[in-house]
Amino acid sequence: MNRLFPLLALAVLLAAGASARAPERKDVVFADFEGPDYGDWVVTGEAFGKGPARGALPGQMPVTGFKGKGLVSSFHGGDDSTGTLASPEFEIQRHHVTFLIGGGHHPGKACINLLVGGKVVRTATGPNKVPGGTERLEPASWDVKEFAGKKARIEIVDRAKGGWGHVNVDHVVFTDRKPPGVLLDARREVAIEKRYLSFPVKTGGQKRRLSLSVDGKPYRELEIELADGKPDFWAFLDAGEMKGKKAILQVDRLPEGSPALKAIEQGDQIKGAEQFYKEKRRPQFHFTSRVGWLNDPNGLVCSKGEFHLFYQHNPYGWGWGNMHWGHAVSKDLVHWQELPIALSPRKFGDWCFSGSAVVDRANTGGWKKGAEDVLVAAYTSTGRGECIAYSTDRGRTWAEPPGNPVVRHAGRDPKLLWHAPTKKWVMAVYDEHAGKQWIAFHSSPDLKKWTFQSRIEGFYECPDLFELPVDGKADKKKWVTYAADGKYVLGQFDGKAFEADPGKHQLWHGNFYAAQTFSDAPDGRRIQIGWAQGIAFPGMPFNQQMTLPCELSLRTTPAGVRMFAQPVKEIETLRVKGDACSGGLLKPGRAHRAKTEGELLDVLAEFSRTDAEAFGLTVRGVAITYDVKKEALACQGRVVHLKGSAGKVRLRVLVDRASIEVFAQDGAAALVVPHAAPAESKSVEAFTRGGDTRVGKLEVHQLKSAWAVP
Repeated sequence: MNRLFPLLALAVLLAAGASARAPERKDVVFADFEGPDYGDWVVTGEAFGKGPARGALPGQMPVTGFKGKGLVSSFHGGDDSTGTLASPEFEIQRHHVTFLIGGGHHPGKACINLLVGGKVVRTATGPNKVPGGTERLEPASWDVKEFAGKKARIEIVDRAKGGWGHVNVDHVVFTDRKPPGVLLDARREVAIEKRYLSFPVKTGGQKRRLSLSVDGKPYRELEIELADGKPDFWAFLDAGEMKGKKAILQVDRLPEGSPALKAIEQGDQIKGAEQFYKEKRRPQFHFTSRVGWLNDPNGLVCSKGEFHLFYQHNPYGWGWGNMHWGHAVSKDLVHWQELPIALSPRKFGDWCFSGSAVVDRANTGGWKKGAEDVLVAAYTSTGRGECIAYSTDRGRTWAEPPGNPVVRHAGRDPKLLWHAPTKKWVMAVYDEHAGKQWIAFHSSPDLKKWTFQSRIEGFYECPDLFELPVDGKADKKKWVTYAADGKYVLGQFDGKAFEADPGKHQLWHGNFYAAQTFSDAPDGRRIQIGWAQGIAFPGMPFNQQMTLPCELSLRTTPAGVRMFAQPVKEIETLRVKGDACSGGLLKPGRAHRAKTEGELLDVLAEFSRTDAEAFGLTVRGVAITYDVKKEALACQGRVVHLKGSAGKVRLRVLVDRASIEVFAQDGAAALVVPHAAPAESKSVEAFTRGGDTRVGKLEVHQLKSAWAVP
């Protein structure tokens, strides 16, 4: 027997044991970019500024995915700035270099490099190649074992200009631990047999690019926070038109071993639909989408007894992104039915931004095919310009005619209307001309060929343009030009130019943005819906809500003609229980409490002030206070200047699960604020401070859910 074999085996075992017992070398954080400057790193050019960024820089989209408070960003000065950032020299003593990277995909031009002996031996760049995308930083790494003991430098480079001409980097670490692998193009083939594809979503997770091709042709491309484990909710795609076809699902930068791609399901029903409108934080009479993010209302139009609400929508995530046009309809402005998505991006980055819709009753576009009037939408295609789409089936499906975009300019958000005196369509659209903010007016006889007419300065995005009678008199009318922040001017419009009266006014205050009014509303009413901007729903599958539909009017006041807003009368159909009384004389420290209490409330009150300093209502724990001396109404830190009328102050307050809307002096001022009241707080009280106040009326109604069957 050869004695050498057992001795060699023993030596191997001892060596293995010694290796197993060797202490693991600690990770070395080489650069975390948390300081006020770059320290020993050498900066050239303008792109990297004087020190690390603290999140997004001016003009940059929100930056996420970095660690701590600071990161390297070459967006100082915008996408056209250039420069380099080079580390001090170091010796390679670990097997791997890990880091976080984002920004543009410009190999060799906007990247991070490892230099050994003055030569680039490893490099990495961001993911973004086309308009759209995200500023999120993602993990990346290099295997550097072959360079052990050699001197090296890290250099971050920005020589790129134009779109996505920058790079974001953070948290450079030297480690012996092999980072998880990343699959750049994970694929799965699916035979589409059922209507819906459901995607597991982890809110706040890593955004990944997902593409869906059908029969070899691109169908959808989007960003989604695919869950590697238990999802927070399921997003869905209506794949009904793909039934019977083969599809390829492809995900970029999926971690090795992730079950996310396999977890995508098919079903004849939307996964999780049994919980829709039953969620504990779901608003009960404000519109919210079933799943995903919403913002600006778009395309408000009424046709054949249906109110159409289109809206900016991310169907695949809780946050903003992937802009589509969501779609819902209602017969009474209270009960809404969500329909399939109306407009989808043609390709990734070519988003469907805001716009409007009208009924083309005279078929000026020539697209009518049957008995149904044609609905026409105008929207901003971010990769093209202002585009037209039309529907011949009551808005259920949409097509684009040849000729898009119909208007090219530096702007967005077209509002369409028919101007009867000139027998032409008008497009009022936000315009960034000569470095200023305008609303531009274009006209067209057929919705195809558009002619620029004029501009009015001083308005930012999401314009609206409409005519209203003053004090209800049909022979006395004024035009209203309106923008996203709620500021408006009155004047005259001849189909080409807006001649404004002096002064800019504001009706809405608080969490209210990008409102639009319905075209072709019945009874000649001008009905408006806004986005309750910033009212969020953490932990829910949906995010953001619309404001209540309100009827607008123009009335003569001591200050001149002004616009008023009141909730549409249809809201009163939700009242189920209530009481009304005269509160009598209120004394300080002795609040008057209404008999009716509830979670959802409609409250009307009238105060006649005497010698009080302040008075108002406490509704579900929230004070709505009128300061007599300042003539100001305050709620949740929002203050609205408001004069009494004949010594009286009238308030109407509507309370839902996440918001309070206050209409003062019959709608002379309107206020939207977020509020999630404790479950036990359901009361309504009238109060006074610093003196007596007379309560002429206190009327409180409980409301039922609009999501119940009408």
